[in-house]
Amino acid sequence: MYKLLLSWRYLCTRYIALASIVSVTLGVATLIIVNSVMEGFTVEMHKKLHGILSDVVVEAMGWDNLVDPDWHMAEIKQTLGDDVVGMTANVRVPAMINYQVNGRWVPQQVMLIGIDDKTYAGVSDFSQYLLHPANQDQLSFNLRATGYDARLPTSGWEYRRAKVEYEQAIEDEVQRIKAARRVDLRQGEQSQAGHDATPAAAPEAIADESAFGVADAPINPFAAGRPQGPVDVFDPATEQHTGVVLGISICSTRFRDKDGQVKDYYLCRPGDDVKLTFPGTGVPPKMISETFTVVDLYESKMSEYDASFAFVPLSALQNLRGMFDPLSGVPSVSSIQIKLRDGANLNACRDKLRERFGVENFAYRVQSWRDLQGPLLSAVQMETTILNILLFLIIAVAGFGILATFFMIVVEKTRDIGVMKALGAPSSGVMSIFLGYGLALGLVGGGAGVVIGLLFVANINRIAAGLEWLTGREVFDPTVYYFREIPAIIDPITVCWVVLGSVLIAVLASVLPALRAARLHPVEALRYE
Repeated sequence: MYKLLLSWRYLCTRYIALASIVSVTLGVATLIIVNSVMEGFTVEMHKKLHGILSDVVVEAMGWDNLVDPDWHMAEIKQTLGDDVVGMTANVRVPAMINYQVNGRWVPQQVMLIGIDDKTYAGVSDFSQYLLHPANQDQLSFNLRATGYDARLPTSGWEYRRAKVEYEQAIEDEVQRIKAARRVDLRQGEQSQAGHDATPAAAPEAIADESAFGVADAPINPFAAGRPQGPVDVFDPATEQHTGVVLGISICSTRFRDKDGQVKDYYLCRPGDDVKLTFPGTGVPPKMISETFTVVDLYESKMSEYDASFAFVPLSALQNLRGMFDPLSGVPSVSSIQIKLRDGANLNACRDKLRERFGVENFAYRVQSWRDLQGPLLSAVQMETTILNILLFLIIAVAGFGILATFFMIVVEKTRDIGVMKALGAPSSGVMSIFLGYGLALGLVGGGAGVVIGLLFVANINRIAAGLEWLTGREVFDPTVYYFREIPAIIDPITVCWVVLGSVLIAVLASVLPALRAARLHPVEALRYE
């Protein structure tokens, strides 16, 4: 009992121990905060990556294709059995997109993906990232009338018809001005001819109208693409081209307005037409350019995907690229994506498919979603590990403070130690006093650190806003991370390990002073008293 009483007395009366407690508290709180934020970012990243990518992908290497995807899917189903819950085929090809902004064409490189709108949502979370609620239930490459996300300006058929009407009005006004200038030109020439008593100039001799600053080409970009002739004239007010779903960062930019609010500015939106240029399957490949109508936008909040992915119907892309056998009509695709049941062994399924489609017979690459994102996942894991090591050094520094404090206490309490040993206290009892003191420092510091850390994590976005207001500098920029708030997830196991580690360091730091106190001889301790 005396051991506990003395440990508690030393803890309450030795104010120098407060510095050690504060060091342990700050170290534990920092570890909890950093691990929670890193866990939040990691979970969000895994969720996005796994949601975008299917569990396993079988893809052809290079420019080769998988001929007859139905046969491949049957073989995959036979190989994996009940582990397969969904499959879909797609075509991936690099492309260049062009769309008009204020009369100028804006080019951008994209990855064009042909997907099956009936099965693609079954192997990934693709539909959850679309902005139109109806497309989230079932993707359609037909333009919707209205009902798009509230962040978008007016979109869909309502916007498309208004745009066509506006452009037609401008074109009609230009034609009216051109006609009026023709009349003025003829009247001027006739007046000049009468004055000079020369024959009037023939209509064919009228100067080019471009001299008056009026271009011969129609301003309406839709009219420029209309086929010649009275039959099958494309009417953009009632018809659309093949639909395309664009990554939101392809056609928008995020910025802060004068009030500091994060805004999205859309360069094109559902209802606009874009041009996509991509290579065919011939050797050498010929470039194919086709007009598509934007039917929805895709926002996964992963900038590398939102800024590069464009989705079109699989059959349309196959037809444009000529991915059908001319004799049998059998189609080909770039890859097959596979969704596994929950609990299935990802690596085991991947290895079975690698054995079935061996490289000696098939020029295929079989990878899991973790293989596809291996470098990124490894980099995040390495960063988390290094941060934990560096932050544990903070607690280690606190441990050296505890060591120095205990040595001072042993020196100051030499007389007390001698009295206790003279009264019959064993060496183990004296040693346990200081070990208990170290344990108490670790528990108090670790407990306080847990409380502070959890409170900080729970209010991390409020604290970030307060720091921004206080310093005038942005702590977390949503225009960079595409998160509205800092993600933070508390892992109870991590919290327990942090507390145990801090208590262990505090106890280990008290071992050497405790050994010294236990080895003091009572005669030597009381000699100079």
